[in-house]
Amino acid sequence: MKRVTGTMVAFVLMAGMAFAQQSAMASKAEMRTGPANVEEHLKAMENEWAKASLKSDGNAVESMLSPDFVNINSDGTVLDRAKTVARTNKSKMEISELSEVAVNTHGDTAVVTGVWTGKGVSSEGKAFEGKERWADTWVKKNGKWQCVASASAPIKSE
Repeated sequence: MKRVTGTMVAFVLMAGMAFAQQSAMASKAEMRTGPANVEEHLKAMENEWAKASLKSDGNAVESMLSPDFVNINSDGTVLDRAKTVARTNKSKMEISELSEVAVNTHGDTAVVTGVWTGKGVSSEGKAFEGKERWADTWVKKNGKWQCVASASAPIKSE
């Protein structure tokens, strides 16, 4: 009987140790995919969007946008994904820079805000230069972050 009890105690202890080790490994995996990495990833995606605008690369932008994406521009116009991509392809940017980028995550949703500074020729052929404060809403769908909404407002110079 002592042998059976000893074996059972050893089994319970080993199972507990295995469970603890597995939990520790899961915690490390969660740390790698935690908020800090989401923040870094979304900031990188926003910067890629700015770089794609410099290159007039609508295809690069399109890959970041959800099929149901909606864009509210600083002039009040509302664009869907296709129009946003077309506008990116037609514009010729000299400057497209981001600053003050902040990420607030809420599970599989994140709101990214910042300031965009741009200069170039719009898709309508008009020269422009300006600064805008923007907010993008990102949702993780099937393991991939996609922007579902974007809105911007001009920053008036003082």
